[in-house]
Amino acid sequence: MQFSRNFLFGSSKPSAPRGHRAYAVGDIHGRLDLLDDLLARIEADARGRRQLKTTIVFLGDLIDRGPDSRGVIERLRTYRPDFAKTAFILGNHEEVMLRVIAGEAKLLQQWLRFGGAECLVSYGLDPATLKDRSEREAAAIIERQVPASHLEFLRSFADTVSFGSYFFVHAGIRPGTSLAEQSESDLRWIREPFLADERDHGSVIVHGHTITQKVDVCANRIGIDTGGYRTGVLTALGLESTRQWFLQTEGENVAASSSARVAHG
Repeated sequence: MQFSRNFLFGSSKPSAPRGHRAYAVGDIHGRLDLLDDLLARIEADARGRRQLKTTIVFLGDLIDRGPDSRGVIERLRTYRPDFAKTAFILGNHEEVMLRVIAGEAKLLQQWLRFGGAECLVSYGLDPATLKDRSEREAAAIIERQVPASHLEFLRSFADTVSFGSYFFVHAGIRPGTSLAEQSESDLRWIREPFLADERDHGSVIVHGHTITQKVDVCANRIGIDTGGYRTGVLTALGLESTRQWFLQTEGENVAASSSARVAHG
């Protein structure tokens, strides 16, 4: 396991709540194969440790780009592990999909370009059939194609999850703004000035959204989006007491020549 950088503030270490363990899962983006692999690794890891109250937190961007958004949603919608509860955070990709279906059809073409086309194909809808439709008609067609149970599931997602010294979000936070006053837009979309900011945010921010070639461990944040949809590496962070560890898949690399960090998440 490699890390992009590592430094500490002071001498105290961030910690999980006593008697609790958490796993945070990075951006899945329609890779059901990687999700199944990683869930099996998490389950095996938990069985090999002492029994604690356990939560698996999914950091958002379950859909788009990869080949099986529908399969990912159905897998997680019905996922009931006997050793853990689950929590889900809304990513920017889920946000845009829901906004399109809710009537903001002007976002449709943007969504299709950054992964929505692959998502629709997984639901059996050819994006080309929407070309000559009005925005309202296109939104209605998409809503009819996506099961109501999937939309209800996505609409139930949270913005943040707090866990001891850790604060789970999709993209990041606005530095200098209290965690309680963060905007939805920043929580789902921000990159800078968050990524470069080295201040103590009061909690260690655990996030996805921005792809890095290696797990990005800093004193004030941990980024775990390793670009699974194209690299085959889907990452989970484990947290217990003051310990941190990582679990990763080893799936197919579909874009080996891609850059280490891309401009859209």
